[in-house]
Amino acid sequence: MFLCTALLMWSPAATALGVLSLKIDRVEHPAFGLANLSFDFPSDGRVSLSIGALRIADHRWRRLRLECAGGGFDAAVLRCERGVLRLPGVRESVRVDFALDMVARAGTLELSVATRGRIAIELFADGSARANVSALDLTLLREWVPGLASVSPGGRFDGVFNWRPSRDIELSGRLDGGHFGTRDGLQAAENLGVEVSIRLSPGVGGWDWQATLDWQDGAAYLHPFYVEAGIWARAHGDFSDGRLNVREAAISLEGVEQLAASAVIDFRAGSLVRAAVALANADLAVVGPKWVAPLVAPAAGDRLKFAGRVSGAMEFEHGELRALDAVFDEAGFSLAGGDGGPGLAFGPMSGHVPWRENRSTQASLHIGGGWWQKLALGAFDLDARIEGRAVRVDRLRIPVLDGALVFDDLSLNDGDVGWVGGGSLVVEPLSMPLLTEAIGLPSMSGVLSASIPGLRVSPGEVALDGAMVVSVFDGYLRATGLRLLEPFGVGSHLFADIEARHIDLAQLTETFSFGSISGFVDADIRALELVRWKPVGFAARIDSSPGHYRRRISQRAVQNISALGGAGAMAAIQRGILGFFDTFGYSRIGFGCELHAGVCEMDGIGKPGADGRFVIVSGGGIPALDVIGYNPRVDWPVLVDRLQRVIAGNTAAEVR
Repeated sequence: MFLCTALLMWSPAATALGVLSLKIDRVEHPAFGLANLSFDFPSDGRVSLSIGALRIADHRWRRLRLECAGGGFDAAVLRCERGVLRLPGVRESVRVDFALDMVARAGTLELSVATRGRIAIELFADGSARANVSALDLTLLREWVPGLASVSPGGRFDGVFNWRPSRDIELSGRLDGGHFGTRDGLQAAENLGVEVSIRLSPGVGGWDWQATLDWQDGAAYLHPFYVEAGIWARAHGDFSDGRLNVREAAISLEGVEQLAASAVIDFRAGSLVRAAVALANADLAVVGPKWVAPLVAPAAGDRLKFAGRVSGAMEFEHGELRALDAVFDEAGFSLAGGDGGPGLAFGPMSGHVPWRENRSTQASLHIGGGWWQKLALGAFDLDARIEGRAVRVDRLRIPVLDGALVFDDLSLNDGDVGWVGGGSLVVEPLSMPLLTEAIGLPSMSGVLSASIPGLRVSPGEVALDGAMVVSVFDGYLRATGLRLLEPFGVGSHLFADIEARHIDLAQLTETFSFGSISGFVDADIRALELVRWKPVGFAARIDSSPGHYRRRISQRAVQNISALGGAGAMAAIQRGILGFFDTFGYSRIGFGCELHAGVCEMDGIGKPGADGRFVIVSGGGIPALDVIGYNPRVDWPVLVDRLQRVIAGNTAAEVR
């Protein structure tokens, strides 16, 4: 209702000049309030108004001035026609027209800003009000409400506002072309089309409310989520003492059978006091890319795929997650490799993962299988103890071919830099024939095994402190210093040192169709670096193993070694004599390659000659044969291409 104290003041000076002055201490209405009003009514029909303070809802302005081209004060009705109001900090003036009946305590007020919208308000004697909002340009809010300038709101709003203080308050309307955005780009929206309806009614110590929202058009990025239209929500609760209580909210979301939430928000403190969210039977293929991938793998969202269903609940207090439950039903997850390869996958997976901030819980999952790169993984069970932000797994055995990966005493902790932890790993012997067949390599005999007492995990990195050993070709390969960076990312790196001892050349060359070489070699590869599983750096050396054994090399192997050396490699024997023998004796094989910046710097046995030539095969016996290289620098891609062509049998070697 209006609470007015008016003082009509005539002074001799004012009378002589024909000026009427009216002062009003205050005008109070539940929707707005004015204080220290001063009206001047010159004899020319104009009206000017000074306002000491203006309140609309919780927003206040001081020292305003309204100039009316026409108006007056008669029969207790105060009128302003074609008024111009300027607000501090607001560039454009506001057109104002009003008629206020001081006796009937009713009136009309119309506000408009050029072509940027219109608000027509009716004030009734019982204290109620009705406002019709037409095409209101929300960019005005940046100036009218300075606190909103940081999000740069925009769009057009049409709606109806009804204020009935003793009964209820209603707002219904539609936003079209809505948009907003923060300077950091983490919150933004475009072309929003939203219908909203809100109803408030007096409750015990505050207001009870009901609201519906129907988001029909547009999209928004609310870091880290990209959300599109199609969300509908209905909620109810109460509001008192600056706190909004959402007793229950039902939300319609694509891919979710049921989604409900509740919350308490303290607007004075600007904080989320508590909240709870529950969902039932969510389709991971639909919700996974939108709501899970941005949280767990934002940089690899396009490579992460989901299947199956999940139900669960989350509880928050003071903005922090306090409890979580997730129940998986035939769920599946896959992460494609950075090069488009198969990457990593698990599923179908079923089980329950509970988490509580202040007490220990036990998670239990059954995983039906999976794969890593080209290796198929068998079914396994995962039982984990979860304590706050730490996960402990006593033992995890994942079948691989005829062996297994066995993890013991695994522990992971979520710290300031992300998930860190460690444990130990044993690779139970894997058959090399099965392994090479699975990854598409020529069949090799032997087994692969490993004992890694120190497995360390940190964000984007896996490091192995022990050794991985492969028994192959009657010898072994031993890899140490293994370190993986971003193993499933687009820029995956692997670092290692590898030594090979007593490798049977007869088995090796037969496996790769390289010709025939009898004997044994040792090899050392230091500072090996792979990027996306391709070599970019190493220092490698191959030499004949020490000891007494048969050392022969076939004519085809000579031709292939010569082909690898390119036009600068040659067999140091007359071409005519070469044709009379199938095999030749040798005393030593030696070859080195240091890869850097895409170039292989090669050397051989002993020091290179003054002209740069180097010996790859040193002859011995009858007939003897030397293979000499003359080009110590070869582009690595060219060398790899030559090797692939030699193995494929497509190279016609040039022997000089």
